[in-house]
Amino acid sequence: MNASTAGEPRLAAADFLRTQHDALLEDWQQAVLEHLRGQVPARAPWLIDHMPELLCTLADAMESGPEALDEHLEMVHAAARLDEGFDLGDVAQEYALLRRCILHRLEAREQPLRAGDLTRLEETLDRVVTRTMMFFWTMKQRTLQTLNRMAEATLDDPDMETLLERLLTRLMEAALTVDAAAVMLLEGDALVVRAAVGLGTQEVKGSRVPLGRGVTGQAALERRPFFIRSAATDPRVLFAPLRQAGLRALYGLPLMDGERLLGVAYMGSRTAFAFSDSDVLLFHAVAERSSAHIAQTELHAREHAARKEAERSLALLDSLLDAVPVGIAFLDPDLRYLRINGLLAALNRKPAEAHRGRTLREMVREGAADPIERAMKQVLALGQPVQDVLIEGPDRGGLGYWRADYFPVRTAEGVLLGVGGTVVDINAYKRAEAALQQAIDFREELLAVLGHDLRNPLHAVNASAFMLGRARGLDDASLRAVDRIRKSSARMTRMINDILDFARTRLGGGIPVTPERVDMTELCQGALEELQVTYPERPLSLEARSDNPWGYWDPDRVSQVLGNLVVNALQHAKSDTPVRTTLSDEGPDVVMRVHNEGDPIPAALLPRLFDPFKESNAPEEGASRRSLGLGLYIVHEIVQVHGGSVHVESTLEHGTTFTVRWPRIPSRPP
Repeated sequence: MNASTAGEPRLAAADFLRTQHDALLEDWQQAVLEHLRGQVPARAPWLIDHMPELLCTLADAMESGPEALDEHLEMVHAAARLDEGFDLGDVAQEYALLRRCILHRLEAREQPLRAGDLTRLEETLDRVVTRTMMFFWTMKQRTLQTLNRMAEATLDDPDMETLLERLLTRLMEAALTVDAAAVMLLEGDALVVRAAVGLGTQEVKGSRVPLGRGVTGQAALERRPFFIRSAATDPRVLFAPLRQAGLRALYGLPLMDGERLLGVAYMGSRTAFAFSDSDVLLFHAVAERSSAHIAQTELHAREHAARKEAERSLALLDSLLDAVPVGIAFLDPDLRYLRINGLLAALNRKPAEAHRGRTLREMVREGAADPIERAMKQVLALGQPVQDVLIEGPDRGGLGYWRADYFPVRTAEGVLLGVGGTVVDINAYKRAEAALQQAIDFREELLAVLGHDLRNPLHAVNASAFMLGRARGLDDASLRAVDRIRKSSARMTRMINDILDFARTRLGGGIPVTPERVDMTELCQGALEELQVTYPERPLSLEARSDNPWGYWDPDRVSQVLGNLVVNALQHAKSDTPVRTTLSDEGPDVVMRVHNEGDPIPAALLPRLFDPFKESNAPEEGASRRSLGLGLYIVHEIVQVHGGSVHVESTLEHGTTFTVRWPRIPSRPP
């Protein structure tokens, strides 16, 4: 000690602790944070909650003796450290750091402590450290023993409610002041008591508390613990059995799985107005273990439900795969089979079980793998379906045909799992298609041959009838017979021409036309004169209203159209009424109209009037007949080839009028 301080009074340790209170706390907190290496926030309240009071107690003990030390404070400090996960070494280290901070502050001061104060300070600190560590160790051993007994309660894998009641029973056995305990689980928007032991057990089980109601509902809503000193008189306690049992202390806290609320647990005492820190710490441990078991049980339940649903879905899928009359398979991105039904497996000539895990090329029959693999790789590359893939290959001694569609298989989130495929046996369709085409070809060729071979004898019949009609000396009956021959041969000629034209359209050649520059009026006049010879008793008139009757048309086809329309009109007109044909100019078109009086065309027949082979009930000479129904079809086709149009209007008041528009310039120039 130097001369300048020899006469000065020495510093009392109590005064030092009080004057350096804040500086010591700051030094100690910094030292602890460095020791913990940033594992806790820089200003975590729990870190210094008990230290300010501890320093004040140390100062009081330096003045009044060790009796001033508060054992409760040391117990609370030990419980807080145990709750925060400290081990015994961490607790000893933080007190060692406090001692070091005090000594460093003392060394930095020039005024020494009073004689004996440093020794008493060291002894007091030793007493605090020893008792805190003893409390810490005792509480930790008690907690570990309780947790071990709790672990034993789970060995036989009980259901969740039984397990929770066992855990609560272990709590009551370890904490003698606890007379009632319960676990409430969150179900929808309410808390439901699912496990309870002690007082009021049977009365409260199954009770519901809405979130935000009562002390438990509010604790769940705010995610914070609660404490009540007198549950029997507090109106926030909604369970009447707890009030009737005369409970005093009631403590509870939310059960959490991370940020997810599971429920609320509470414990009550009929003898104590407050629980010890040790009991509260033990309750926290029980609650934490209960939360873990609840979360694990829920997870297992979800996994079990998901597994059951997956098994059910797979069973339904297998049933569907076996029932559908289509080959179906699913493959992974490496084109290895995941699932295949029996129908497709049979096409590959291997059992369905043998496909699992095998590649496409290993299982598909020879010659068919290339188009299938190419289509599936396109699906995997683009993520889009590939449809109507024709597969050909040997089948039952001949050539077989199948149609396949391939599509991507994805999860609900859109992740590509692989490729699926459906295969349809189209051999029957191919055979039916070939037979149908053969029948069509035969019919069209037959029509063409018949039409061509019948024309020559008909020409002879028609010429002979013409010559016979000019002979002299025939009586009226003979003349009528010759007239019927001429009409019948003319009708047969038109029918044969229609058959030939129909055959050309169906065989793909279309109706041939040779347009040339002609006078429409002269064409129509000549066609009507020829018809008048065949039908001398029926008036056929032509009215030309066209100043420019010229255009490019096929004269034979124009005559054929007019002939079919006039004959059709004669068949449906009243026997004593004329059939009128008019020609008029309408811009670039010459319009031909053929009109007759008589019964209107039935409305049901109008939509298909120009279809081939429709039935007709037109009378001829008092007898009913069945027409081929090709005349109007040929009219439509010829007009369409010329780029024109044809339509009909038919009413009882105004009769029936067919209107044909003939463009002067054909759609295919000459």
